[in-house]
Amino acid sequence: MTTPAVITIDGAAGSGKSTLGKGLAVALRLPYVNTGLMYRALTLEALQTGISTDDGTALAQLLRTIRFSLSEASPPELLIQGRPSTRALQTPRVEAEVSDVSRHPEVRALMRAAQRALGELHGAVMDGRDIGSMVFPDAPLKLYLTADPGARAARRTAERDSTQAEVEASLHARDRRDAQLNPPEAPSGAVRLDTAFLGVRETLQAALELVRLHAPGLLP
Repeated sequence: MTTPAVITIDGAAGSGKSTLGKGLAVALRLPYVNTGLMYRALTLEALQTGISTDDGTALAQLLRTIRFSLSEASPPELLIQGRPSTRALQTPRVEAEVSDVSRHPEVRALMRAAQRALGELHGAVMDGRDIGSMVFPDAPLKLYLTADPGARAARRTAERDSTQAEVEASLHARDRRDAQLNPPEAPSGAVRLDTAFLGVRETLQAALELVRLHAPGLLP
């Protein structure tokens, strides 16, 4: 079996996965797939249609109606029902429910299949949960980002229209739910990268050095 041209990025919420993922995708000329948006899209659809986040069977059926694809942008990015993601996926209500939605085994199985299909098409830089452990365990480079809660909250505050206090409370609640339902763990063979004291450019440079060391064949 051919090893897919995929770099996986796992880590806790707010550790900088999406920012690094986008930067690596541009540098390596690979599609970028933020798998967290896939779970958020299902969560939003469930909230809008009145499906309980406790009903794994109904959520899985709903997921089968959502189409995920890649754009023709440079780099290609995730499309949901043929459209780019919107701020509706980042609302506090979606944030509060996405962990409950993602805990169901039948939902995760379908998501993993969809994520594999996206990554196997043209390769990808793919971030989210379980990417290096379950979706692409044979990826040539698996990164695991860490950062202390304060650094993660500051990063999220810069990305969203919320105060740092609001973001810290939201992240704390998210961490509690994730610890109970789906605790983040470093995949086997992953390289840890602490982003707490690294800026965007420094984090990207550190990741590219790891690509040169572990997966030079992915360099353009």
